[in-house]
Amino acid sequence: MATAKINGVNLYYELTGSGRDPMVFVHGSWVDHQSWELVAKELAKDFRVLTYDRRGHSQSERVIGQGNINEDVKDLITLVEEFDLSPAHIVGNSFGGNIVLRTAATRPDIFKSMLVHEPPLLSLIEDDPNVQGILPEIDKTFQQVVNLILGGNRAKAAQIFVDQIALGSGSWEQLPEMIKKSFVFNAMTWYDELQDPQSLQIDLSSLSNFKKPTLLSTGSDSPPFFPIIIDCLKASLAQAKQITIDGAGHVPQMSHPEKYIDMVKGFCLQTT
Repeated sequence: MATAKINGVNLYYELTGSGRDPMVFVHGSWVDHQSWELVAKELAKDFRVLTYDRRGHSQSERVIGQGNINEDVKDLITLVEEFDLSPAHIVGNSFGGNIVLRTAATRPDIFKSMLVHEPPLLSLIEDDPNVQGILPEIDKTFQQVVNLILGGNRAKAAQIFVDQIALGSGSWEQLPEMIKKSFVFNAMTWYDELQDPQSLQIDLSSLSNFKKPTLLSTGSDSPPFFPIIIDCLKASLAQAKQITIDGAGHVPQMSHPEKYIDMVKGFCLQTT
């Protein structure tokens, strides 16, 4: 088990591959570095790949007290610098995408390119008339999940989040047991993230100076508000390209690993 003391917190990490260009993966909420397992090994043939458990997740240290997304941003920056990975292709999924985007606004110099899949930046679309019928239902489900977590039923909370928000009906039963366990174990960290008022927000103007190659992706089977979020981001990023992964949803690295590998490898190798 490899851990590093990053900003005073012990973080679990795996660093593999011997490629010239570094690639750093930032996972979303509820999960951990294992969510990249189906793609990291293959991409390590061409890149030097870092995956890690974010603070409060699985094998990394869980700090007492309210956290915030800026701590995750600082952790990502420090990891890249600690392992001499700059500039790196930095990849984020879901809430990990929120972290990567904020990092791009803060430290564009550590990026070779940025790849983000479906960041839940709901503040960008809260006034969009196209989603006014959707957001209240999401808020209702979020509250149901929160109530279950606070009531001690983290397994049911995780199931509802997966089936009704993240992956679609029936997805929970199809998940590997190790992924289910990570969802349940990390439920309180998701709750903590939700209490941070900045967690689902970003100032689009802060991205105006990010000039590195950027790939913004969605899944064709994902909730319909994600493409609207991606459109908002694309308008603010000078070199952003947009792609839809056919047949995929919110976590294509798990559901469609071969397509995800081809997308990431093809895009990053063009930037070398």
